[in-house]
Amino acid sequence: MSITTDTTDAEAAAILRRTGEIRSRAGLLTERARAGDSEWFRVDDDRLDDAVTLVAEVTRRRYPTLDIPFHSRWRHVEAGGVDRAADLDRRLDTADTGRRARAQIDLAVVSVLLDAGAGPDWYFDEPGTGLRFTRSEGLAVAGVHAFFDGVFSSDPADPLRVDAAGLRALTADRLAAAFGVTDRTPLVGLEGRTALLHRLADALDTRSEVYTDTRPGGLFDHLGGTDSVGAHDILSVLLDTLAPIWLAGNQIGEVPLGDCWPHPVVRGEQIPAGTAGWMPFHKLSQWLTYSLLEPFSWAGVEVTGLDELTALPEYRNGGLLIDTGVLTPRPADAADTVWQVGDELVVEWRALTVALLGELAPRVADALGVDPASLPLACVLEGGTWAAGRELAAVRRNGLPPLQIASDGTVF
Repeated sequence: MSITTDTTDAEAAAILRRTGEIRSRAGLLTERARAGDSEWFRVDDDRLDDAVTLVAEVTRRRYPTLDIPFHSRWRHVEAGGVDRAADLDRRLDTADTGRRARAQIDLAVVSVLLDAGAGPDWYFDEPGTGLRFTRSEGLAVAGVHAFFDGVFSSDPADPLRVDAAGLRALTADRLAAAFGVTDRTPLVGLEGRTALLHRLADALDTRSEVYTDTRPGGLFDHLGGTDSVGAHDILSVLLDTLAPIWLAGNQIGEVPLGDCWPHPVVRGEQIPAGTAGWMPFHKLSQWLTYSLLEPFSWAGVEVTGLDELTALPEYRNGGLLIDTGVLTPRPADAADTVWQVGDELVVEWRALTVALLGELAPRVADALGVDPASLPLACVLEGGTWAAGRELAAVRRNGLPPLQIASDGTVF
C-alpha cells in the first residue's frame, strides 16, 4: 500500500523510523482499547499482575542469579549449552578486534534474516554434538555451521564472512543442503529465504559506503570507530540501508517503509504531518539491533540508550498477553481465522504488545527485587516475556500461537 502526503517522502519515512513514534502510536491504540473503543481487543489491566508474576517466575528459574543477558539471536546460537560464539573466536585465531567484530556481525545478520518459521517437520542434527534442534534454535545452529563452511562467502580462502557476491551466488538447493533439508524434513519458505539473502546482497552493493567490502560487518567500521554508539543509531542505519529488502510493499511515495502498516485510527494532533494512518514496528530490524549489541560490546564499544528500543511485537510476546488474559480478542472466531500481517486486528495486536510490555517491564524488575534502571528491556525480554509466552503456547496449543498469522517471514 502507498500513501502520498504533503510532507516529503523521505521526511515522513524518517519520522516513522523513530522508536519514539512506535511507542507513541502504540500507546494511542492501547488507551483506545482500554476505553472500550477497539473493535478488536479488550484490555484487562487486572490481569497484568498475573503476567508480571509469570514472567518473574520464568526469569528467576532461567537465570537464578539474575545475571540476564540481552535478548538476541546469540541466545539461540548457544542452544543446547554449546558456546558456538567461542568456537567462532577459536576459528578466527589471531584475528584483530575489527576482523572478529565484522565476522560476528556477518553471522548475526544472516542468522536473523533466516530466522522465520521453520515449519513443524524440520529439524537439524548438529554434526559433532549429535544434538537435534528445531524452530529458531535449529535455524540458528544450522546457520552457524553454514557460516563456518563458507556458504555465504565468495572467497573459499576466507569462509568466515558474508559478502554480496557470496549471497548472490547462493541457491535454494545449496541452502537446503546446508540446513539438512530432505523430503522428511522440509523447511518452510526455502525459496523466500534465498530471495531475501539475494536482496540483502543488492542492498550491500548499493550502500557500500556503509557496508565496506560489501559485508554486513562493514557496519562496525561505519559505527564502531568511537568508544560508544547509541542503540538507536545502529537501528537507524539498518532501517535506512536495508529497507528495500523487505517484501511488505508498504511505502510513502517511492520510499519503502518495511514493517510499518496502515491503521485508520492512528491520527490526531500528536501524529506528525504526513504520517497519519501508519503504525510502525520494525520488529526484525530491532531484533537485529538487539543481536548486534554484543558484537559491538565484545569489541570494546559501549552501546548506550538500550531502552530506546521497543519490545518486539511478535507472537510469543503477544501470545503471552492473550494467554494471561491481559488481552482478549473481540471477534468470536478470532482463533479460527487465518489473519494476514496487514489486517487491522494483527496491526493492533502488535501495537498493544509494544505498549503493554513497556508497562510490564519495570513491574517485572520490581517483582524480582531489582532496580528497574538496572534491568533494561532487552533483559526483561530475554528473562522473560518471550520464554513465558513460549511456555504457555507449549502447554495450551503444542507450541502454536493463539492467533493464526499467514506470514512471509519478514514480520513473524
